[in-house]
Amino acid sequence: MYPEYLVAPMREDLTKVGFEELKDAEAVNQAIKSEGTVFVMVNSVCGCAAANARPAAKIASQNEKHPDRLVTVFAGMEKDAVDAARNLMLPYPPSSPSMALFKDGKLVHIIERHQIEGRPAQMIADNLIGAFEQYC
Repeated sequence: MYPEYLVAPMREDLTKVGFEELKDAEAVNQAIKSEGTVFVMVNSVCGCAAANARPAAKIASQNEKHPDRLVTVFAGMEKDAVDAARNLMLPYPPSSPSMALFKDGKLVHIIERHQIEGRPAQMIADNLIGAFEQYC
């Protein structure tokens, strides 16, 4: 676990643009398994989350067509919430940061860490926007 003062600005980076923070497994399961579309950002303290993933998620979330809900869990903090989200992302292995789109409780699109590292935020956002256009 990281000190809260360290992760607070990283949490706020997403919550200030409309992401809902999920802090326990029950909240994760209720959100993801609900009707409609849910975009999940697995946030992280790593550099690629700061430089690539969070900016991409923020850009994509402003697209005209976007998911019904924007939610986030924080790797290294709320373990039960993160484990619940990752269980719903199977068969993909745990990855932080990562992003997933669910429609009616089913995983329809995922971006793993290896697809985030070294890629510009706009390229990642374009990938997400394509998924939003298709599924939302």
